[in-house]
Amino acid sequence: MQADAAHRAITNLQRLAEVFTERRRQLAATAALTETQWRVLEEVSGEDFLPSMFARRRAITAAAVSRTLRQLLDQGLVQSAIGASDGRQRRYHLTTKGQRALQKVHDAREQAVRDVWSDLPTE
Repeated sequence: MQADAAHRAITNLQRLAEVFTERRRQLAATAALTETQWRVLEEVSGEDFLPSMFARRRAITAAAVSRTLRQLLDQGLVQSAIGASDGRQRRYHLTTKGQRALQKVHDAREQAVRDVWSDLPTE
């Protein structure tokens, strides 16, 4: 009996994770981004973005991060410059267009949260 409940819980958790992943994809699409591009933009908007660290944390290849950065550069969403203290490193930052795209996704996410959660009773 406990095993059945555990299996149902696992199945429901898997379904929830799938829905969450699909919703993230939809939210990214509101700004004409992929989910990966959205994640990289969010990281770039923070301090001290390092592509190699991002790749390690996400368990993806550095080449995949470089490819995504190239896409964002080509779209004019990020800019890069040689690091002031270390010429071997590149520093990335959002352009105004990139900030607008990220804000558009954040606004869509906030609206989605309001749509789903605002009518639920707090208890």
